[in-house]
Amino acid sequence: MRREQVLRVCANHSISPSIELKPMNTSANSLVWTATDYSGAALAPRLTHTHMQMSTQNHLAVISLSRRCPHVCMFVHTEGDGKVEQLAAKFKTPELAESFTRAFTDCQSRMCQTDAAQTSAAEALSRGSNPVVFFDIAVDDERAGRVVMELFAHLVPRTAENFRALCTGEMGFSYRRSIFHRIIPDFMCQGGDITSQDGTGGKSIYGGKFEDESFEVRHTGPGLLSMANRGRDTNNSQFFITLKKAEHLDFKHVAFGFVKDGMDVVRRIGELGTKDGKPTETITISDCGQIF
Repeated sequence: MRREQVLRVCANHSISPSIELKPMNTSANSLVWTATDYSGAALAPRLTHTHMQMSTQNHLAVISLSRRCPHVCMFVHTEGDGKVEQLAAKFKTPELAESFTRAFTDCQSRMCQTDAAQTSAAEALSRGSNPVVFFDIAVDDERAGRVVMELFAHLVPRTAENFRALCTGEMGFSYRRSIFHRIIPDFMCQGGDITSQDGTGGKSIYGGKFEDESFEVRHTGPGLLSMANRGRDTNNSQFFITLKKAEHLDFKHVAFGFVKDGMDVVRRIGELGTKDGKPTETITISDCGQIF
């Protein structure tokens, strides 16, 4: 089976490394997968009121490829954590099912390779003189790990300085004990509302809002740090970390750094999101600061 056919089967469902494909217990010719449920969802709450719609178009469609593959993407059941188990495809022979599995796995592998290449694009902007900061993350008050980030002070010095000072707390307020209030699986983790903790507030070191400094850094892959906003020149303390390429945010959000270490922690945080953005557990920045 060709990769293009697999992609057609999955045309309205994002293939990601987190999707588990396995044989159905009752049929060797049928495959099921478990993945995030986006079916029937209204547009998710937006980063800026305008830029989130791409993340909500991952609902499933019933597509018939050929007489050899008459049933695909049939809904089976919904779990309580925003995941669904679905019939991915049903084939006439086990050989066809095995061929589909191989092609699907290849798609996942290629996606991982693409993610790595896109992350490398951010790493290429790294400079030894740039500040490096950290978040210690807790999930429901239990330590989850450390995220280390480099800030592109050589490209967006004003934006980088805002984030750095909010990590150190040298201005009298910081990210410490703030939460990630919005998480969209396979898209982004948003936090930094240090005044309201719900996405309606925020405060910069410059007093209130500050301007969009530069859109030179693009949202090329996972692990990019970028400013959340409510429109042009409305940056404060809110930020997000991408979980995948998000080029539709280019020229709208100022990207200002990347995750150097701890992307595994960020991905675990991403798994605690829901289709409407509300995390299933409380994710807190228990400590933060500057490494160098």
